[in-house]
Amino acid sequence: GLCLSKRAPNSGMAQFQEVMRKQLEASMHKELEKLLSTTKGIEAEVGVKDFEGFKKIFHSFLQAKGPSVDWAKIYRPPEDLIQPYDKIKARGLPENVAESLNKLVVVKLNGGLGTSMGCKGPKSLISVRNENTFLDLTVQQIEHLNKTYNVDVPLVLMNSFNTEEDTKKILQKYAHHRLKIHTFNQSKYPRINKESLLPVAKDMSTLGENAEAWYPPGHGDIYASFRNSGLLDQLITEGKEYIFVSNIDNLGATVDLHILNHLMSQPDGKRCEFVMEVTDKTRADVKGGTLIEYDGKLRLLEIAQVPKAHVDEFKSVSKFKIFNTNNLWISLPAVRRLQEQNSVDMEIIVNPKTLDGGLNVIQLETAVGAAIKSFDNALGINVPRSRFLPVKTTSDLLLVMSNLYSLEAGSLTMSKKREFPTTPHVKLGSSFTKVHDFLTRFESIPDMLELDHLTVSGDVTFGKQVSLKGTVIIIANHGDRIDIPAGAMLENKIVSGNLRILDH
Repeated sequence: GLCLSKRAPNSGMAQFQEVMRKQLEASMHKELEKLLSTTKGIEAEVGVKDFEGFKKIFHSFLQAKGPSVDWAKIYRPPEDLIQPYDKIKARGLPENVAESLNKLVVVKLNGGLGTSMGCKGPKSLISVRNENTFLDLTVQQIEHLNKTYNVDVPLVLMNSFNTEEDTKKILQKYAHHRLKIHTFNQSKYPRINKESLLPVAKDMSTLGENAEAWYPPGHGDIYASFRNSGLLDQLITEGKEYIFVSNIDNLGATVDLHILNHLMSQPDGKRCEFVMEVTDKTRADVKGGTLIEYDGKLRLLEIAQVPKAHVDEFKSVSKFKIFNTNNLWISLPAVRRLQEQNSVDMEIIVNPKTLDGGLNVIQLETAVGAAIKSFDNALGINVPRSRFLPVKTTSDLLLVMSNLYSLEAGSLTMSKKREFPTTPHVKLGSSFTKVHDFLTRFESIPDMLELDHLTVSGDVTFGKQVSLKGTVIIIANHGDRIDIPAGAMLENKIVSGNLRILDH
């Protein structure tokens, strides 16, 4: 295997490493040319653009020297760089909200599959509430905005080659809704062999055994692929100025008029080009990226960039109190300028994977928020936790399907009947991991208005109209089964052992 040692002790060693790097790069470029020669037409044109981006990231990867931050230079950001949401909300809204809305585009990151929840196809097509999918809820929100203010806010979906086909099929169902929907595709990058650092793909197709040879390179790819698609220029020509970017599985990421107004009301010279919504960490969020001040700029610090000796410090809630929700407001002209100057600077995330056949590969990725340091007058806004409601697991799904939330015009809000604003802590065991299994285990979703904590482990089912309050722990040991009877009310209870309720 090839090993590039991190620091050269002398210049001879440095020269040798430089030669090695150049050789690796030349071999890579040759392999990419070979791959391109297996295709033609539109696919080849797209391939050329994708590979331009991949060559850049591969070049940076070969130059990398260990963790990318010097811990001694990290500072907590000054107060004025992370503004409390209440302060921004207190300014109120102007008469001409419509004018601002007409300059906005909503972008949803739609590259992910539902595999972690046991579903085939794009994650955005999983039903979350009253038969509505993530995509349905997004469409309802924007349509409501367009009707209420008589504006034209378009929806843009960033798909990956994994989600493109299924998403495009489903979009026909929104043809007569009051919003324009555009899509563009994330790049397609080759996974590389961990030893040889060369692509594992034999040709450009993503079918059959070649499917594992390619990957979408993380959402940091939005800047290049948005521009490459031609959509960026088209939207600027239409008079659009800002995009609001978020993950499609974050149900709290709705268009916020106060943040939009804050962006639009800055004087021309001090236009804020990038806003990152952050929120206070809880114990569940210790791995989330945080904002720091570094070399006089706001910067996103991810756990992967932290030197091993400082990981515990990074996770501490006292030193780094906030984390990135990945709700971002970004200036379109700024994205175009940075892409033209080739100066979007993002740290590379090296993601190791093992293919089905046992081959070790790496994929090089970037994160959209990492580019914050390339934009002018960037700002963090500390928003309420309600703007961060991601559905990553069936435990999250249970919360959003329950009476803790009410649904209005595609937006979920915490029920007025819940006395404390925090969401309960829910941990469902492995029998609930897949959405299908999860749904068969609940005859109806329990009343959870007064729940603080729920842990369920083993073979457990819930009858109709169960009510859960306080702390409830239900554990069925291996070989046992617990059926919680219809209408049961469990308050501060631990249920264990075996309980079968069968139809007579």
